[in-house]
Amino acid sequence: MPPHPVPLGFVFRSRAKEEKAPADKAQVTDSKQTRDPQAPKGRPTPKRREAQTQRRSVAQTPTTRKEAAKRQRDERRVQMEKQRQALANGDERYLPARDKGPVRKFARDFVDSRFCVAEFFLPMAVVILVLSMVRVGSLQNIALLLWLVVIVMIVVDSIGIAIRLKKQLAARFPDVPKKGAVAYALMRTLQMRRLRLPKPQVKRGERP
Repeated sequence: MPPHPVPLGFVFRSRAKEEKAPADKAQVTDSKQTRDPQAPKGRPTPKRREAQTQRRSVAQTPTTRKEAAKRQRDERRVQMEKQRQALANGDERYLPARDKGPVRKFARDFVDSRFCVAEFFLPMAVVILVLSMVRVGSLQNIALLLWLVVIVMIVVDSIGIAIRLKKQLAARFPDVPKKGAVAYALMRTLQMRRLRLPKPQVKRGERP
């Protein structure tokens, strides 16, 4: 007697159920996991702090050329204000490049701690100019003589400052580049003390 044939419906039904079961489980499993709508597919959901940082950076990114130019102007204005305050209080972080560094600071303090003939050049020049404009021969001769005396005094005093400053820099900063420091100090001597920038940080007679 031949064996009972297996019903075709049973075969197809069982196979369909087996294929459908994993898919149903996967859907249930995926539905239980919450995913950030901004997170890319296949990647873990970012933490709240990271997501906020990303959103903030995206929000701060300029979208147009006009916004980018406005932001650059604002940043430049803030930087200039910090630089202005640094020139007043000597904050090294925001000083211009030509004023930064311990060598330049020592050169400034070296000049500010003493009287320099060159810093009185402008007031003396005004006096000499007034004398030279007076139509009196003797006064004009005195004015010419004063010009020569002032120039000689400035040259002699500047040479002395340059020699002493070079020695001090060599002793204090033997391994630091000192290029341009002496010229920087001599240019500072030509300015009146109260008009110097950065502002003097030492008193006259105080050793730097």
